[in-house]
Amino acid sequence: MSDSPAPSSNSDPGSISAVDQTGGRSRRSTDGSQTLLSESRHWRDVFWLGIFVIHLIGLGFLLSVLGLNRFKKTDRFNISRYTNQKVETKGELTEDYWPIYAVAGGVGALLGWMWLLLLGSPANQMLKISVHILTTYLAVISVLCFWCDQFFWGVAFATAAALQFLYVISVIDRLSFTMLVLQKAVKMVWSLPEVKRVAYVFMAVMLLWMGIWSFGTAGVVASDMDDGGRWWLLLVLSVSLFWTGAVLCNTVHVIVSGMVFLVLIHDGRDSVSMPHNPLVKSLRYAVTTSLGSICYGSLFTAAIRTLRWEIRGIRSKIGNNECLLCCVDFLFHLVETLVRFFNKYAYVQIAVYGKGFNRSARDAWELFQSTGVEALVAYDCSGAVLLMGTIVGGLITGTCAGAWTYTKWHDRVVMVGSTAMLMGMVLVSFLLTTQKNYILH
Repeated sequence: MSDSPAPSSNSDPGSISAVDQTGGRSRRSTDGSQTLLSESRHWRDVFWLGIFVIHLIGLGFLLSVLGLNRFKKTDRFNISRYTNQKVETKGELTEDYWPIYAVAGGVGALLGWMWLLLLGSPANQMLKISVHILTTYLAVISVLCFWCDQFFWGVAFATAAALQFLYVISVIDRLSFTMLVLQKAVKMVWSLPEVKRVAYVFMAVMLLWMGIWSFGTAGVVASDMDDGGRWWLLLVLSVSLFWTGAVLCNTVHVIVSGMVFLVLIHDGRDSVSMPHNPLVKSLRYAVTTSLGSICYGSLFTAAIRTLRWEIRGIRSKIGNNECLLCCVDFLFHLVETLVRFFNKYAYVQIAVYGKGFNRSARDAWELFQSTGVEALVAYDCSGAVLLMGTIVGGLITGTCAGAWTYTKWHDRVVMVGSTAMLMGMVLVSFLLTTQKNYILH
């Protein structure tokens, strides 16, 4: 995604313009030689970095307290006196639920690796299964929720199934192109051994945080609070897990984007012009000066991107209902405005130039519109397909955890299943993150 000037006709065709990882841009002199303009990187979006670090430390402490409070002893720290609830405790402990979350983490990681293997296969059946199985799975879970008298969750899953069906119908003609993009991405990214090492290290960090998070969550589920208090606390923990998982995913995203960009701009990783230790540079910038921008973008980008896909799908199937079309168009233009400031392509600009998130998003979007690439981006559904795989992985993980919970505690099925589903989605999304980087180039 470089905006370096194209080589002139009298330039040496063997030379290429490159962008150094220090954030500078290269310019070509009239004689074809390459000069590099370096700019030191500055810390960006420091406020959001501070918020994220404070949240991480505070939440880590809270999770430890919540888990230890019911570990091998009921109400070890006498937290029940702060809840103002007179609920009779069942004597449940953190270790009663923690193994269920451990299995959920293992299932999520396994599904993520299986999904990567399927992406690497040449069979087009994989894509058809991924886009149709989600609708079916959502509909089946909706029926089961109604059968178990869980009206709210039944309506939620039924609505999700309907929206998913509308989206699939609206993009069915684009799936062949999407499959080619995904297969090319897998082949390109996994040809870089550095990508695998980064993925393994950050996966270990992700699993470590998952262990701490599930420990505290198990303590909440086992606590003697009423269901309303548990749900509110679990909601806060879930939002935190989503943000933390997104930050880790997008950190890998930025690291690999820098690597992939250099490989593409230098015509291969074995090129003589390839910088020394590009992985170390990308890693250093991603976890220092650019981390604030990653934390900032991780809060909003995924939600806005998902909303944009759904509105696009609904908008294309409205027909001649002018009133409904007017309302949807209003939402569409509102979301399009937000996309200008929060889009996933900003991470490539962050990786290459070290800009702040909002500026990176605006520059990427303006570059797409000025070059006509936006039409190609809009036609590609690879991001949506990866999201479908993420949701399916989460649903299967939640189902496995919920089924195990049902054999012991009928009244904890939805609580454990929903939190386990979030764990599965975060893990599968992390493993698919490396594939997004080549697509962005």
